Amino acid sequence: MKHWKKIKHYPKIGLVLLAYIAFIALGMPDGLLGVAWPSIRVSFSIPLDAIGMLLTASVAGYMTSSFLSGPLIARLGVGRVLAASCALTGLGLIGYTLVPQWWMLVLLGVVAGLGAGAIDAGLNTYVAAHFGEGLMQWLHASYGIGVTLGPIIMTLALTVLNSWRVGYQVVGGFQLALATCFVLTLAMWNQKDAPTGSEEPKRLTDYKTPLGETLRQPRVWLSVLLFFLYVGAEVSLGTWAYTLLIESRGIDPAMAGFWAGSYWATFTIGRVVAGMFAKRVGIKRLVLGGLVGALLGAALLGWNPFAAANLLAVALIGFAIAPIFPALMSGTSQRVGAHFAANTIGMQMTAAGLGTAVIPSLIGVLARRSSLEIIPICLIMLFAGLLGAYLLAENTGAEA
Repeated sequence: MKHWKKIKHYPKIGLVLLAYIAFIALGMPDGLLGVAWPSIRVSFSIPLDAIGMLLTASVAGYMTSSFLSGPLIARLGVGRVLAASCALTGLGLIGYTLVPQWWMLVLLGVVAGLGAGAIDAGLNTYVAAHFGEGLMQWLHASYGIGVTLGPIIMTLALTVLNSWRVGYQVVGGFQLALATCFVLTLAMWNQKDAPTGSEEPKRLTDYKTPLGETLRQPRVWLSVLLFFLYVGAEVSLGTWAYTLLIESRGIDPAMAGFWAGSYWATFTIGRVVAGMFAKRVGIKRLVLGGLVGALLGAALLGWNPFAAANLLAVALIGFAIAPIFPALMSGTSQRVGAHFAANTIGMQMTAAGLGTAVIPSLIGVLARRSSLEIIPICLIMLFAGLLGAYLLAENTGAEA
């Protein structure tokens, strides 16, 4: 038995590294669009706000595949879902560079979104089922690396080759290479953790719970609410911090860009650090500590006693919330029960996509009707609501 454990340890390391690389790849397309958009507009002769069409299409695909990821994994297995999803994403991104009409690119956005949603939900499900909290933290830190690499790749494509298409072709080709890696490692993704004939506890991916049964569980919807609120708050600050600082606080644009950038910098650092201490600290303390820190940061941002307080507040929120999403993901089975966890993880990713689209938009409407100073107040309400929902979810959770 000891010999078996040593043998099976090495393939698992390979899968972890492949999962991290896949999450880096998942972040790359999100970093491409902002840099490429001016050039894409010129290529297709479209207005500035046409980007909303592509984002809506991508989110629609993402939400659809992440919602259905539980049943797909149950039927096809994690490895096949990941291979097909990477292939979809890669073909969608390369397709961007080949189509002659804007509406065709928008349709391909649905294809790329379908692939991204299944990759995100599939890897989260697998890591939650097979590995600890620390590896989950580092998995999501890998996404931050991808978001950082995306703009660099696109900038090089524009400055060296004067073509936004090359940037998408590079990232799309990387996705296709990953799909090949997943195909070649299919047996490893489906490999059991113990030799045949020995006792082994069921993993989250081993359950075949019907989606309809999962949808009837109130604690599942409470868990889904956590992701809607959390991702909405995370993206809202990332979206509106720069505008708040330059238009309402009178901060120099260059300095405001630096301060707003500190949010994602401390966010990535926070996840790396959390991965080192997650097992020792525990999921609940990570989440509660993060929410308390985020509330303090949001209160400081609203108070704004002096100019440098903006930097401290934004950086504090970024560092505080960093471990929350991975910790909530790792704790899914404790909140809803192992039978419903795989389906719930897909629903949680769907809620994350919805929160990304809805909450920052609502805050923008409120800011336009009142003032930008409503943004810190909204953040305080979101983090307070998230804290209350989390405590309620913990009290009604299930260990089954």
